Amino acid sequence: MASAPALERPLRPFRAEQHLQGIDLCCAADWQAGLLSLHFRLSGPLAPLVLPDRTDTPPQRRDALWQSTCFEAFIGRPGQPGYWELNLAPDGDWNLYALSGYRENLQPEPRIEAVPFTLQRQTLDPQEPGVEGLERLDLQLSLDLSSLIPPEAAVELSATAVLESVGQGCSYWAWEHTGPEPDFHRRDSFLTPYC
Repeated sequence: MASAPALERPLRPFRAEQHLQGIDLCCAADWQAGLLSLHFRLSGPLAPLVLPDRTDTPPQRRDALWQSTCFEAFIGRPGQPGYWELNLAPDGDWNLYALSGYRENLQPEPRIEAVPFTLQRQTLDPQEPGVEGLERLDLQLSLDLSSLIPPEAAVELSATAVLESVGQGCSYWAWEHTGPEPDFHRRDSFLTPYC
């Protein structure tokens, strides 16, 4: 089976709010032979966002990472009700959950014991005079999921994120918003480029 090209798309907030102006977020995803590769790129005036730095403490599997800034991916197989939810926090903590159906039986996936990813944050040179405070954050991950999904199998994906702004709460970003409320679990928001 020929591999599909990487899919890169912008993520959009569920509601375009004033405090989010100038923030751009996109994600490139690739699925090849059981390996999921993700590259989230967040740029703009990032100082108002809650972006905890990595510490000397080794990254840990943690619950409820979506209550603050968290980069996420939802992975499923076309025609199968079960799917997985991947959470990646800026401080290196992570989780991967298995669900049997729409928001059903959320459990940590025991077959994956570590999710190493890299995170790089840099200040950008302003393109216009008088524009300062622009930054870029790159999160990159290559995760072997062949213990969960046969390498030759088709997958469908949804890249999402929660961005917490100081004093403003959380905004919800996704490749696709398909419901009346932000709901990353809706299977009709998963894209199927890898069928």
